Amino acid sequence: MTAAKTAFSAANTLMVQGTTSDAGKSVMVAALCRIFKRRGKKVVPFKPQNMALNSAVTADGGEIGRAQAVQAQAAGVAPHTDMNPVLLKPTTDIGAQVIIHGKAISQMQAQQYHHYKTTAMAAVLESHQRLSKTYELIVVEGAGSPAEINLRDRDIANMGFAEAVDCPVIIIADIDRGGVFAHLVGTLELLSASEQERVVGFVINRFRGDIALLQSGLDWLEQRTGKPVLAVVPYLQGFHLEAEDALTGNMSAESDTSIKVIVPALPRISNHTDFDALRLHPQVEFEFIGPNQAIPAADLIVLPGSKSVCADLQWLRDNGWEAAIQKHLRYGGKVIGICGGLQMLGQNIYDPDGIEGTIKSTQGLHWLPVNTTLYPEKQLINVEGQLWSGAKVQGYEIHAGISDIEAQPMLTINGKAEGARTEQVMGTYLHGLFDSEEALHDLLQWAGLAQVEHFDYAALKEREIDRLADAVDESMDWEKLYKGLGYSL
Repeated sequence: MTAAKTAFSAANTLMVQGTTSDAGKSVMVAALCRIFKRRGKKVVPFKPQNMALNSAVTADGGEIGRAQAVQAQAAGVAPHTDMNPVLLKPTTDIGAQVIIHGKAISQMQAQQYHHYKTTAMAAVLESHQRLSKTYELIVVEGAGSPAEINLRDRDIANMGFAEAVDCPVIIIADIDRGGVFAHLVGTLELLSASEQERVVGFVINRFRGDIALLQSGLDWLEQRTGKPVLAVVPYLQGFHLEAEDALTGNMSAESDTSIKVIVPALPRISNHTDFDALRLHPQVEFEFIGPNQAIPAADLIVLPGSKSVCADLQWLRDNGWEAAIQKHLRYGGKVIGICGGLQMLGQNIYDPDGIEGTIKSTQGLHWLPVNTTLYPEKQLINVEGQLWSGAKVQGYEIHAGISDIEAQPMLTINGKAEGARTEQVMGTYLHGLFDSEEALHDLLQWAGLAQVEHFDYAALKEREIDRLADAVDESMDWEKLYKGLGYSL
């Protein structure tokens, strides 16, 4: 690293890269943001390139990865598009919608995007430069692994970015998966000499048991690589942080008085963090239902958002959901559709501009009097309002469709009727529907839970960020980190 980076200038940048996906990069960045916020630093999260279908709407009217919004919360700052300048939202196995500085610019196939990376890097560096003028510390999250040889050419997500801005790197690995020493040594070996030099140390994540039994391995690792082990972070039982992309696990109810909620795990499910408050409620038995799985009896079925509504609607039909919903309603069950789920519950979905493919129109499930037309321009807005019951809600909208609705509204948003409802079926464009304690209470009651227990999801998220930060702060060898950086943060 150059001398310019060895003192507090405009902003110091520290990057966290992982040996694999889900190694703990997102949570480590969130933890560091909260730790440095506590220490009075102006800190901001940053992810050059994110590939995820969980996203958030920023105050400046753009779209970023959900993980960066959570990290912003940890840092105590409002989410901004500069925190995630490049967001890729997969639409097929080889294609994605490309979002630059919060706005969708194109659909690209993988090879096409590979050639576009040079342009994308310019956007990344532009955002990084703007943040460096406002904040003291930028904590950066890499993507996947820096050792993915096939992706190293024109890399903007890992070492390509680190080399461009000349920043130090921490490499994190998940010991709970097994093979942690092979992961760390192998990753380091596959880096170039200059990339190896900027690695200031390792973090081992999610360790269970007696650390004394690990010590000989840590000593060997430091001797073998010449890099210090900066922290061994303990496994946090029952830990919750909104997931970047992978579906979170099913949950059993903790109370004898409970309700069963099921959600189809659509191939292109988006913003599944909508269900975190439901999953974690002590009276909710929650289950994602994947392909070819039996669809169990439930009190409430929720159709989630989708990045490819028409294709995912066909997936629902192919997997028996149309008949299952019909039977569910016949026996008195309730259904809610969110965003793409609202569109699916309607009469028709029209796609005159081919936003999702060559099919110009698709019939919906015909449970709500809603007709939707897809347009190229997305609706991106943070909103607040109230349910039909009067309960307050706050969330965001991200959708390409405009719906014509002829039904009683489900909500009032910013003073206007929104969504649709009948006695058993409701739909809305609002993401974050269940996050409000008031709204969650009334929706569970509507779904059949007579006595709803108190559950404050917002407070739980704050407690979990603090618990994570405490664990990382206590396990980090700050002296080793500062020695590697050449300065104190």
